[in-house]
Amino acid sequence: MALKWIGGHSSSILCLNVNMEGLVASGAERGELTLWDGGGTPAGQLQLPKADDVTSVVFSPCRPTRLYVSHGETISLLDVRSLKEPVERFHVNEEEINCLSVNETDSFLAAADDSGAIKVMDLENKKVSRSLRHSNICSSVVFRPQRPQSLVSCGLDMQVMLWNLQKARPLWTTNLQECEMEEHSAESAGQFFNPPLAHSLSVASCGNVFGCGAQDGKVRIFRVTGVKFERELEFQGHSLGVSQVLFMPEAYWLLTGGNDGKVLLWDVSSDVGKQQKSPAKSLQRRKAQAPASTRKDGKLSKVASNEHATVLPKLTIEHGEKVNWISCAEIKGSKRVLVADQSSSVSVYSLPEP
Repeated sequence: MALKWIGGHSSSILCLNVNMEGLVASGAERGELTLWDGGGTPAGQLQLPKADDVTSVVFSPCRPTRLYVSHGETISLLDVRSLKEPVERFHVNEEEINCLSVNETDSFLAAADDSGAIKVMDLENKKVSRSLRHSNICSSVVFRPQRPQSLVSCGLDMQVMLWNLQKARPLWTTNLQECEMEEHSAESAGQFFNPPLAHSLSVASCGNVFGCGAQDGKVRIFRVTGVKFERELEFQGHSLGVSQVLFMPEAYWLLTGGNDGKVLLWDVSSDVGKQQKSPAKSLQRRKAQAPASTRKDGKLSKVASNEHATVLPKLTIEHGEKVNWISCAEIKGSKRVLVADQSSSVSVYSLPEP
């Protein structure tokens, strides 16, 4: 059963983040921002101006008192020790911001918005250093750990992109729909009624492996090698779109949240993270191992077309509500997953130890 944190919001909670000291920030519709202590007690509240929805909250990775908040087209920098007027406000995006990411040196902030733009701010000089772009809504952008000049992004154009701040063009791009069509070319066209609009990204602590959740219910795991990335793994655990993916600090433990009301915990360490393994070859090998019994009328059935049908969740949480955001915190010495949904409370679940 979930423990509920209540009393912090009156509207649907849209986003969560946890700092290195265990302080939790949550943002909700109508400009509501709340800080929570590890026990689930509100430790501070702020009503942001114009009552724009708070769509993303991100603590500085190296300065736990600094909190970046997106509301509407505005980014506010707050000091959590004194939750009053913003320390600074930045207005660099032209449409509603969907996602913020700060690199681990707290020197660059990326803001992805509904126009498809990613504005990258130089926080020292307080100005935009790069404008990157998707052709449709950019839903997620994440700086890579251990690589403060590198980031990945995804959007409703079904593109996943790798960027370096030295260049305005992506280093590498993958179109998820084209990948699906190549894989399922021998199958019926019925596969493509649910296009893989990309909703969320998370990069593992190694900085080289990242996961992408999409509208088709699939999770795809990629590995960055130099200036490109390759897909290592694909699996389906949700019956509706995957709204959130989150790599935990433990290498290759992944949380996913879906529009089907489920939160799943995956251990993908046996499939990724082995540097000596060739991703392309291992993918072909797993395809070749698809059991003959899954073939029907000479065509691969859906089970076989998903070459990673053996990837099963280690834990299934039947949350019951569409998941808006998931985060992870250590509370009283054990791991907890925090879930934001359509309600005004935060749900907290215990996780097994790796």
